[in-house]
Amino acid sequence: MIKVEIWSDVVCPFCYIGKRRFEEALNDFAGKHDVSIIWKSYLLNPYLKTDPTISINQYLADAKGWDLAYAEDLNRQVTEMAQGVDLSYRMDQIVVANSFNAHRLAHLATAKGFGEGAEEALFKAYFTEGRNIDDTETLIAIGISLGLQEADIRQMLSTDQYEAEVKMDIAEAQQLGIRGVPFFLFNEKFAVSGAQPVEVFLQALEKAAGA
Repeated sequence: MIKVEIWSDVVCPFCYIGKRRFEEALNDFAGKHDVSIIWKSYLLNPYLKTDPTISINQYLADAKGWDLAYAEDLNRQVTEMAQGVDLSYRMDQIVVANSFNAHRLAHLATAKGFGEGAEEALFKAYFTEGRNIDDTETLIAIGISLGLQEADIRQMLSTDQYEAEVKMDIAEAQQLGIRGVPFFLFNEKFAVSGAQPVEVFLQALEKAAGA
C-alpha cells in the first residue's frame, strides 16, 4: 500500500490544479488500487478576514503589495493553467474567505466516511461557483451534498470541533519544513512540491511502489 499525504488549502489555485494532475497520474499508475490518499489542512493566510465585498485581485494586490494590474495578469495566467486540466476558474466571482472552517468540514467528512469528495466539493465551490466557503449555510449545503447530516455540520460549526485536527496538520507541515502548497508526501519518504507535471507524480508513485 502506498500512502500519499497531501497538504493543501482550499483557496490555493495551484492546489486544485495539482489535484487534477495527480489524479491523472494516479489513473495511469498500474498500482492505483493500492494507493491511500490522506488530505491534510494548510492555511496560506490564517489571519485572512472573510470579505465578500473585495475582489480576489484587489485582495492579492493589497496583501502582497502588488500593482492591481499585476494581480489581474497573474490570475489570468492561473486561469489559463487551470484550463489545461479542464478546470474553469471564475476569478471574477471568487469570494475572498478564510478557509479554516472549510478545513474543519473536510475533517468532519473524513471522520464520517465522506472525505473522498470533500476537497473536490470545496475547491469547486470556491474557484468555479463563486460561493463563500466561510459561510455557515454554504458549508452546510456542501456537507449535505457529500452525505453528511445537517445536525452534525451545525454542531461542528458552532463548537471548536476539529479545530485541533486542522492545527495539528499545520504543525506537522511546519515540522516537515513545508513552506507552500500543494505538497505531496509518498510513504513518508518521497516528496513532490507544487502543481508539478503529471509525469513527475507518476514517477513519484512508481518510486514509492519500488521502495
